[in-house]
Amino acid sequence: MRTFHIKHPDESLRQPLEIKIDNLNKPKGSMGLLEDIALQIGLAQHTLSPCLSYPCHLLLGGDHGIEREGVSASPREITWQQMINFTCGGGGVNLFCRQHHFHLIIADMGVDHDLSAIPEIINDKIDFGTKDFLDGPAMTEEQFDEAIEKGAQLVDSCYAKGCNVISIGEMGIGNTSPSSIWMSLFGHLPLSECIGAGSGLNSEKLKHKKEVLQQAVIRFLNTHHETGLEKVRSILRCFGGYEMIGAIGAMLRAAELKMIIIIDGFIMTACILGASKLEPDILPYALFGHCGDEKGHRKMLHLLHARPILSLGLRLGEGTGAICAFPIIDSAVRMINEMNSFNEGHITKYF
Repeated sequence: MRTFHIKHPDESLRQPLEIKIDNLNKPKGSMGLLEDIALQIGLAQHTLSPCLSYPCHLLLGGDHGIEREGVSASPREITWQQMINFTCGGGGVNLFCRQHHFHLIIADMGVDHDLSAIPEIINDKIDFGTKDFLDGPAMTEEQFDEAIEKGAQLVDSCYAKGCNVISIGEMGIGNTSPSSIWMSLFGHLPLSECIGAGSGLNSEKLKHKKEVLQQAVIRFLNTHHETGLEKVRSILRCFGGYEMIGAIGAMLRAAELKMIIIIDGFIMTACILGASKLEPDILPYALFGHCGDEKGHRKMLHLLHARPILSLGLRLGEGTGAICAFPIIDSAVRMINEMNSFNEGHITKYF
């Protein structure tokens, strides 16, 4: 795995940023979360005048071997069908990208279908889906490293175009299963508290999902005894999907470049949780777009001490919640840059 050099934001600018925000012509603290977002972005970019330029959205696709065990309400072919649908502009992610002027990049990291003839989809395929992690690791170490690298390269291409704010979404039937396991193992929580209905499992199917995932975790714990970063890598590699590991690579590279990362729902929150176990200094570059409707998402946000911007009951995935949050983030940046100070507005400062 490549080495990422992520620097924690320089705290020397915190007080000047706080002073600037407090001296805008408003009651102190009256802009609430917008003030926190402006402060965070100013620190991440190390400037009193932060900016957001050329927002990009990476949509990564991949299939999961564990789907063969009946842990999802949606069939596997939905992944490739939706990937093609995205190229036609007909998905939820498409309309929000259009609405909020995000450049959409669609990449096949591991879809179980040949999409190579579709020019609108970047062919980053590592394999036709991961292995079934009930029987063994989802991917090899080489495949893990390749997924990290390809995710990082996608960010490089955005950065070269002037992008400094990025969001990431996924398309992969079955990917709530590895997300639940990552949440359980990294958060030291009972697996039962981390598993939800995904795309709509009934109570009987949900019970089956819990049994399958518990069996996979027991097998893993009985056969893997690494510690430290090697244990983190093993947890990620043995359960993750190519699109999820690609997202982690993208997040790590974005933070290394001091870009702002807008985190989507349950799957992407699991990815930033995993990324933070590799590089804890990634978190100051992450803004959490929303709290979704998947069981466990709020708990995982709590693990990360994260305050979500929106709470709309979303659970579509694709990165839709992250993009929906962008106007709020944009408002925070406009506030710190465009609002007069008390002096500029010739207004008496009363506190």
